[in-house]
Amino acid sequence: MQPFELPEFYVAHPARLNAHVEQARAHTKQWAYEMGMLGDTVGGDVVWDEASFDGMDYAGLCAYTHPEADAPVLDTVTDWYTWVFYFDDHFLDAFKRTGDMDGARRYLDRLATFMPPDGAAMPEPTNPDERGLADLWARTVPSMSECWQVRFRESTRNLLLDCVWEIGNINTARIPNPIDYIEMRRRVGGAPWSADLVEYARGIEVPEAIVGTRPMRVLKDTFSDAVHLRNDIFSYQRETEEEGEVNNGVLVVERFFDCSPQQAADIVNDQLTSRIHQFENTVLTELPLLFDEHKLDAVQCAAALSYAHGLQDWQSGGHEWHLRSNRYMNGSAATGPMSFGPAGIGTELARPGFWKGLAGPGGLRSHSQVPLRRTGQLPLPDFEVPFELSLSPHLPVARSASVDWAQQVGFHDPLPELGGRQLWTREDTAGFDFALCSAGLDPDADVEALTLSAEWLTWGTWGDDYFPTVFAPTQGSAAMAGAKVCNARLSTFMPLDLKPVDTPVNPLERSLVDLWSRTAGPMSPAARRTFRQAVESMTESWLWELANHIQHRVPDPVDYLEMRRRTFGSDLTIALSKIARGGLIPDAVFESTTMRGIEHAAQDYGCLINDFFSYQKEIEYEAELHNAILVVESFFDCDRDVAATIVDDLMRARMRQFQRLVDDELPVLFEHHRLDDTARAALTSYIDELRDWIAGILHWHRGTSRYRPENLRYPVGHPPRAAARPVHAWGPSGIGTAAARIRPRGGLVATHATSPGRTSL
Repeated sequence: MQPFELPEFYVAHPARLNAHVEQARAHTKQWAYEMGMLGDTVGGDVVWDEASFDGMDYAGLCAYTHPEADAPVLDTVTDWYTWVFYFDDHFLDAFKRTGDMDGARRYLDRLATFMPPDGAAMPEPTNPDERGLADLWARTVPSMSECWQVRFRESTRNLLLDCVWEIGNINTARIPNPIDYIEMRRRVGGAPWSADLVEYARGIEVPEAIVGTRPMRVLKDTFSDAVHLRNDIFSYQRETEEEGEVNNGVLVVERFFDCSPQQAADIVNDQLTSRIHQFENTVLTELPLLFDEHKLDAVQCAAALSYAHGLQDWQSGGHEWHLRSNRYMNGSAATGPMSFGPAGIGTELARPGFWKGLAGPGGLRSHSQVPLRRTGQLPLPDFEVPFELSLSPHLPVARSASVDWAQQVGFHDPLPELGGRQLWTREDTAGFDFALCSAGLDPDADVEALTLSAEWLTWGTWGDDYFPTVFAPTQGSAAMAGAKVCNARLSTFMPLDLKPVDTPVNPLERSLVDLWSRTAGPMSPAARRTFRQAVESMTESWLWELANHIQHRVPDPVDYLEMRRRTFGSDLTIALSKIARGGLIPDAVFESTTMRGIEHAAQDYGCLINDFFSYQKEIEYEAELHNAILVVESFFDCDRDVAATIVDDLMRARMRQFQRLVDDELPVLFEHHRLDDTARAALTSYIDELRDWIAGILHWHRGTSRYRPENLRYPVGHPPRAAARPVHAWGPSGIGTAAARIRPRGGLVATHATSPGRTSL
């Protein structure tokens, strides 16, 4: 019996089948025999036989996902997918089921040598995995640029090397928390690798100038998340009943919410739908601006749009293949013959789940938030911060100096762009008390460093208030145009060579000139570049917030959490700590999966603290759309208190993730990178500062006047709306239909298969 009925999926585009599918089937079977994949054994057991290979139909997958590829290209792409699925099944038998972590690392390290740069020699392959990769690498990379090769090599290495993470979870029966799972699934799940192959299959490349931009990154991430979440729904039965797998999104949600597999599958399907809507929104609203900003020519624009079209084809084709392959749970799915060409304009409207998906999370529901609705004070949870707070003895000096500095740079001046109004008064700045935050973030700083830190926090928060006030969303495209000019000018006031810049024209620019000269002057050129990127990460996120306000759109949950680290200024404050240890800790350590996991867990906890304290200020008084509790309300179609319980559970999960990584994986990181005593001491000190960062943020929120109800004011001429949430004309969909059944429970969120959850449905 199936553990749940397949949900109604939102599939916006009809699948198409490549006309060369039969040729690809014949070719890839012969290739699999030549590589030793058919008939090969692991421990005496056959990995694949011909009958199972035919039923899995990887040529069908590639024909659905790449409907426009010519015959030779489809053959090569099909071989790539045959190789990657064989690797997954072989790795399962050889290492996942045995729990052989050391053997897995050695095997994967050697396998990565079959992707040599610049045509370098390869070792002699000794097994099907190595033979297949060596053959495919030699056949594929000559037709692609060096830029693409670097990206594809990285995606393939991630796909291979981070399989160790999955083994670690299996060995400890640890089910990841939802945030950790999404991040790691992108690396081990293979969809970013698939996205790179889309460029090869379509004979185009994303223009190098835009590869690293937010819109292109979001397209790849949303594509990857949707592919993985869909696969998790279809593969749940196979993975949990036959393979002992714990790295499955449905299982992650099932344990986190302590709900049934059916409810978990419905939640994952809602998440999948939301990610597809995020993809669509990015294509429609962000790509045109990106093309204009980078002045792409017609050929480059066409290549980027062809890439987006290829990702859409993959989503629809991958869904169709999951409905047909014997590899997955699809017994209740209705399937029929597929045409070899387009199914016609508008045919998607008749597909099951289309209208429900359009109305659900990420769709119309995300645009239905009532601005300035009454919320009242949000009860605060018992924040789980097991770190001792320390405060700098220089707090009084930094407190006085930073308020005086804000006065000097004009933060309390009447602003012409606000019709002569002040944004902040001196009393506001004193009450906000950013020096208190700095004193907890870095209790060991000397008085100059502490004052400078407080001034950076003052600047970032004033700018965060300045942007939506000056560039009002009601001005639409004019607001965005002005905000982009303002943001671009900020970068010019952070020159890497420290040479004179243009004359600042407002307090935001004037204060940045002062801060940059005092902060960047003593830094090395590399450190300056890193720190400027951290500042730009925050200021560019203000544009993302403005874009959502112009659309009146509550963000997708995954996009929100990832961007929240930037809007909160986490990169900025943490960058200073990293720079202080420049040269002591190898860059490869900071770039490791372990360290990024530690940093992201800490950042998420700090950001979500802010969302609890700022909820009433932002939702009731500012018509804000960027708050985790509101994001959860919108996604689940639930009330404030249920949403707050879910966010509290996420925070607890992130704190446990932080502590687990520090306790269990940091020692492994020391050994893996062969760090000496100096580097180990520096890294340990950095972890201590992250603990200080969390404790200091919580202490500041309890002490600042910024979120106290008596200090909150409605915008002039805008009284509050009613307290009730809107009733959707189309009715709730997905998890929304069960919103009334969401109930908080006692205990902790499940992280192991035997643990009870805290939030249930």
